[in-house]
Amino acid sequence: MRKEIIYSLNSPYRESLNVNAYRFGYGKKAACIVGSIRGNEIQQLYVCSQIINKLNELESNGAIISGNEIMVIPSVNHHSMNIGKRFWTVDNTDINRRFPGYNIGETTQRIAAGVFENVKNYEYGIQFASFYMPGDFIPHVRMMETGKQNASLASLFGLPYVVIRNPKPIDTTTLNYNWQVCDTNAFSIYTNETDETDEVSAKQAVSAVLRFLTRMGILKYNNHGGYISTVIEEEELTPIKTKDGGIYRRLRNPGEEVHMGDVLAEIVHPYEGHVISQILSPTEGILFFAHKKPLVTENEIIYKIIRRLHE
Repeated sequence: MRKEIIYSLNSPYRESLNVNAYRFGYGKKAACIVGSIRGNEIQQLYVCSQIINKLNELESNGAIISGNEIMVIPSVNHHSMNIGKRFWTVDNTDINRRFPGYNIGETTQRIAAGVFENVKNYEYGIQFASFYMPGDFIPHVRMMETGKQNASLASLFGLPYVVIRNPKPIDTTTLNYNWQVCDTNAFSIYTNETDETDEVSAKQAVSAVLRFLTRMGILKYNNHGGYISTVIEEEELTPIKTKDGGIYRRLRNPGEEVHMGDVLAEIVHPYEGHVISQILSPTEGILFFAHKKPLVTENEIIYKIIRRLHE
């Protein structure tokens, strides 16, 4: 294992931002794994730390196939993480909306440019990402539909689902999209949590990465086969919205099967304590995403559901 600083940014008020990378093996740039880019991505940081720990062990045992280099970047925005903020501390901009970056631009553009210069030439790019809405997911792999995406490769992670997203203009400045534009096979992995650690889904994510690297001929590692992934388009997910704002009482969790009319959540009056409204399932299917924060506003998406195919 070789540790190095791949990008450094001086700060007038605190220590420099040093983006560290860990390299394993020697040879072609086979795989790059990126963890937390946002300051609240604690789970993403934790998963990368466990991958680094496991790769260090595997490298010591000669399990990295000759001629391959793996690089892991556990954190990009730990300045924000240290003070509990999601975005960049000074101007509240999102580094994962600044790629491919601009090395003489604004601060977050320069950080993105410095990181991207080091990650852009790898054959496979794996990012542990978080969603713009607070909540929990079924663990899955997500890809941008750029014309260069490969759902068959994404299925080799062995996670339950592969989600293909038709990119909106704002998505063109993400790491995943720009990786694909530069001919890297890019995958974003989502686990159950973001700002808390979840041991079960973290272990599942580590196993998925090691499984993929083994199937791509980069590692020698014995692992169970995982799931036969189901590929879905993001547009196929049915959003379920609130009718009222208030205190959110979640009753069902991602991965659970539900039927039409099942009560999924309740909205409680924040002053008077009674239930204002119940959120009912509009269809039969499997809950894919569930809102997590204790408060909701009117007309907010709190669940996404995978409809049964016969519907």
